Amino acid sequence: MKKLKIDPTRQLRSASPKIPVSAVTRDLMPIIEPTGNLYESIVVMGRRARQIGAKEKAELTEKLAEFATGIDNLEEIFENREQIEISRHFEKQPKPTATAIDEFLDDKLFFRKVDENDQEGGF
Repeated sequence: MKKLKIDPTRQLRSASPKIPVSAVTRDLMPIIEPTGNLYESIVVMGRRARQIGAKEKAELTEKLAEFATGIDNLEEIFENREQIEISRHFEKQPKPTATAIDEFLDDKLFFRKVDENDQEGGF
C-alpha cells in the first residue's frame, strides 16, 4: 500500500476563500442557553427558518404571478427585465436560516416545549 505524504504548508479546502461570507463560527453556549439542549435549539431555529422560507416563497410567487402568461413567447422571456430584478432582489436577501439564528439569539422567538400530556391525538 502506498503511503500518502501530507504537506503541512498546504491550505485545506475548507480554509479557501470560496467559503461564503455567511459562514460564521458561533459560540454554542448562547444557542444552548434558551432551551438547555443544543438539539432542541436547532429544532426551534430550523422550524423558524422553514416559516421564513415559506413566507418568502409565497411573496416571490405572488409577485411573479403578475408576469405569468398562458403562452411563453421567446421574446417575453428575454425582455422581462422587471421579473429578473424581482428575482435578484429575493436572491440578495439573507438566507432564512441566518435570519432564524439571529432571531433566536436576540430572543425574538417565542417557543414552548410541548409535554406528552398536552399533545392532542397522541399515541
